[in-house]
Amino acid sequence: MKTREEALAYGLSFPDTYQEAPFHDPNWQLVRVRGSKKAFLWTYERNGYINLNVKVDPEWRDFWRKVYSSVTAGYHQNKEHWNTIILDGTVPEDDIRRMIAESYDLVTDSPSKRIYEAVKKIPRGKVATYGQIAKLAGDRNMARAVGNALHRNPDPDEIPCYRVVNAKGELSGEFAFGGPGAQAKLLEADGIEVVDGKVDLNRYGIDDPGEPDAIFCQTKNHE
Repeated sequence: MKTREEALAYGLSFPDTYQEAPFHDPNWQLVRVRGSKKAFLWTYERNGYINLNVKVDPEWRDFWRKVYSSVTAGYHQNKEHWNTIILDGTVPEDDIRRMIAESYDLVTDSPSKRIYEAVKKIPRGKVATYGQIAKLAGDRNMARAVGNALHRNPDPDEIPCYRVVNAKGELSGEFAFGGPGAQAKLLEADGIEVVDGKVDLNRYGIDDPGEPDAIFCQTKNHE
């Protein structure tokens, strides 16, 4: 990702967002969230490069700055909560997208955050269905949103989306986890048997959650 157009297009791919030039200066193009009107992505040209300002969790702020020299303290913004990404080609596109997605989640009451927290609680050796994760995230009707959120998982090492299967126990498409058989291998490493692309939910599924706290209690018993 090197252009303003690519960055804006990705920012506008999130729900309820719109583009604005609030300073009557075309160099400053923002993406905001409808309703709250909060901006999560600032774009502008500076020193010959397109720059992006994104909100950042303080726990990750310094990590990004240390990993990439082109991620710096937020230009003209609160440096404790904002980072600037310089699109000079040195920051991988996946990480740029991840930082933009995290910025969006931080300025919204995003279902994605609740979905990711629910997925993180699936114990090793267990799987959950999209519907169960939706229920745990507070809305049993957003199973499709669960799929969308997991396909843009910002932290695969911490959010084990491979432990989520469909209502029949079937695995996701091969593209989702890095190639043919990748999800099955990850599940088998957890001690879960995969037969013909399916998992036995009676054997490996979590208990159907009546209340959101159910999986959290179950997780503590398995850690």
